Amino acid sequence: MAASTEHTVRNIVLVHGAFADGSSWSQVIERLTAIGYHVTAVQNPMTSLSDDVLATERVLRRQQGEVLLVGHSWAGAVITQAGNASNVKGLVYLSALVPDSGESAADLLQRLKAPMTGLTPDADGLIWLDDPSQFHKVMAADLPMQKAQLLASVQQPIAAACFSGKVEHAAWHDKPSWYLQTTEDHALSPSVQQSIVQQIGAKAVSVRSSHLSLASHPDAVAKLIDHAASELGR
Repeated sequence: MAASTEHTVRNIVLVHGAFADGSSWSQVIERLTAIGYHVTAVQNPMTSLSDDVLATERVLRRQQGEVLLVGHSWAGAVITQAGNASNVKGLVYLSALVPDSGESAADLLQRLKAPMTGLTPDADGLIWLDDPSQFHKVMAADLPMQKAQLLASVQQPIAAACFSGKVEHAAWHDKPSWYLQTTEDHALSPSVQQSIVQQIGAKAVSVRSSHLSLASHPDAVAKLIDHAASELGR
């Protein structure tokens, strides 16, 4: 990636999805900081939509200047709400769930005739993906098993209640958005991703990637983020 000389948006805030934490962005952060961006990764509690939005809003308040807000997977719902902050100038979604106003992630999937299956919460209401072979199959089939095992070791469970939290106002109605579609995705169907792209009118690119593109294709992810920030700066 070549360094860009002029950007209005220098701050990138990254929000991780389910079964991951902020460290999942490490390779993307390396690439973006190398070309001059100020990058912060949110650590979501993943206890409810409102809790994750609050965690993201706290990070947004610490930014000096305009922000490009990026969300992967579940975090698409988070940035759709948190993206209403006045310093957020654009949204980048990575194989993400993107509800509409008054809609939850579960509502979105139901509307798109792709309801969630196979996600059974434990006695504490948490959904886990800590089995390495399952993690590899669902999230990261294009990564070596050794890398998938490492990611599974640090995965964070998500409360089932997260998926029923409703977005109050969808920021994509008011702000430009980009979407990275992952065509080898076993967690969120490529056809569902395409429907979401059409719904929100995002500028889309496709990568032959598993769900966890930020780990398996960090160059492509960083390139899209840089491109979006450059467009916002024009």
